[in-house]
Amino acid sequence: MKDSATQSHVSIQNLRKTYSDRSVLQGIDLEISEGEFVAIVGKSGCGKSTLLRLVAGLEKTDDGTIRVSGNDLKGLNTQARIMFQDGRLLPWKRVLDNVGVGLTGEWKNRALEALKNVGLIDRVNDWPSKLSGGQKQRVALARALVHEPEILLLDEPLGALDALTRIEMQELIEKIWKQVRITSIFVTHDVEEAVALADRVILIEGGKIVLNKVINLPRPRQRTHHAFSTYVEEILRKIMDQNDLRLIVKNK
Repeated sequence: MKDSATQSHVSIQNLRKTYSDRSVLQGIDLEISEGEFVAIVGKSGCGKSTLLRLVAGLEKTDDGTIRVSGNDLKGLNTQARIMFQDGRLLPWKRVLDNVGVGLTGEWKNRALEALKNVGLIDRVNDWPSKLSGGQKQRVALARALVHEPEILLLDEPLGALDALTRIEMQELIEKIWKQVRITSIFVTHDVEEAVALADRVILIEGGKIVLNKVINLPRPRQRTHHAFSTYVEEILRKIMDQNDLRLIVKNK
């Protein structure tokens, strides 16, 4: 295992990405330590999901570098697995077989253990159509973790869930993260969710990092605690400040 004190697990330097004539990321610099849980927030279109896809190797950078465990990322990030907003389950495969997609050899025990860890051991033979939205996301999480990746990428995985189910999934993700200490990058538009889960919250505005905030709160996070609210308010205020600044510039 590498020495995380001297080398970041994920190192992003001067990262830039443009689609047609629209610059989405404009020189992103970010260091993420091994086992760290980082949340990326920002308004729609700010570039947070683009950043995640670049770290996954699903898209190519226009400029800059991404290093994983000290090595330049070229092509797919084989150390990572990604979880999207929708479960993307295969409707013609049962739950167990969905978790086992991409596995070879004697994989069923691993898949069963993954389903046990997300609380769905009793649904192994169900079809995806029989599952609720939260259960589908639990299957998607099990499918990501069964590969034992070193990096877990979460692209607004809870955005389509109702409030209660969303909190239950947040608690599950935190529980699993605490067990395995996997390096996690979580994209969300929900600032409270980011503060509840992350060691650090990164705010992207206009394709740049405008806030890099360490969340120094004990776990599990108490949402009713004054310090929790203070963090949320600080990040929200920064988001509003950035929006106000753009309006002032636009109206000049």
